[in-house]
Amino acid sequence: MNLFQSINNSLDIALSQDPTAIIFGEDVAFGGVFRCTVGLQEKHGKSRVFNTPLCEQGIAGFGIGAATAGATAIAEIQFADYILPAFDQICNEAAKYRYRSGGIFDCGSLTIRAPCSAVGHGALYHSQSPEAYFAHCPGLKIVVPRGPIKAKGLLLSCIRDKNPCLFFEPKILYRSAVEQVPVKEYTMPLSKADILVEGDDITLVGWGTQIHVLREVCQLAKDQLNVSCEVIDLVTILPWDKETIAQSVKKTGRLLIAHEAPLTSGFGAEIAASIQHDCFLNLEAPIARVTGFDTPFPHMFEPFYMPDKWRCFEAVKKLVNY
Repeated sequence: MNLFQSINNSLDIALSQDPTAIIFGEDVAFGGVFRCTVGLQEKHGKSRVFNTPLCEQGIAGFGIGAATAGATAIAEIQFADYILPAFDQICNEAAKYRYRSGGIFDCGSLTIRAPCSAVGHGALYHSQSPEAYFAHCPGLKIVVPRGPIKAKGLLLSCIRDKNPCLFFEPKILYRSAVEQVPVKEYTMPLSKADILVEGDDITLVGWGTQIHVLREVCQLAKDQLNVSCEVIDLVTILPWDKETIAQSVKKTGRLLIAHEAPLTSGFGAEIAASIQHDCFLNLEAPIARVTGFDTPFPHMFEPFYMPDKWRCFEAVKKLVNY
């Protein structure tokens, strides 16, 4: 399966096993712009897979209400760039609902899916990575899969988790990422980072599409510098797995964090601050971040904006030679 097929499979399982599950959003009835919900309305009915008006605040608000009333609510925001009209509903209502009611009510069975990150031609309104905006909000879980196998298991985990979850799907991977995905039901743990390549000299941390870039950087460093890199997929942005990163940095003494979102207040800043606090005496070099720039996401200059393998490789060279 490719990424969108594995997500479709995950949603199909959720609808089949949970009679309260509903899927809603802009254009989801015919399959959505990325085909993630294709065939689901025909199989499960118009009362369970249905379109909404073009109103992200309304989609989130409806999802909160449905989840509070006992449904398993799975909302789709057509592009993560357009999730910001729903920011108030997500951060002031969904994230705080259990706390606000003293545990009497909650909307924990709400999951919001949204395609995110660069796609090669998306420009400023179809390329953004907004995970850091929401990472400042206690009460949410934020997940970004790197491929089809992880996407299926993580999405089912989010749907069944009793906290509101944001599930950001790197849209460039919808068709380009293909893996042998088990057709049976399975889940994967949230808030657990994956060590994909073990190494001794430097720790490389990313999530989503950036993992594939860092794997190339790892091979470049091995071939050209004889440097051994440890590659870690953070997987869950909130709550994030600090322990796995810290243990790796205590071993390697160096850390490079890469993400597509802009540098200033990107989630890499939180990782860097936490790791330098916990691993200060183990560090052999300052923590490095390779990210998008502090500009709107460009169209024709996208190749220069991206934290590609060459920018990351240069950072690796500086770290090992510090």
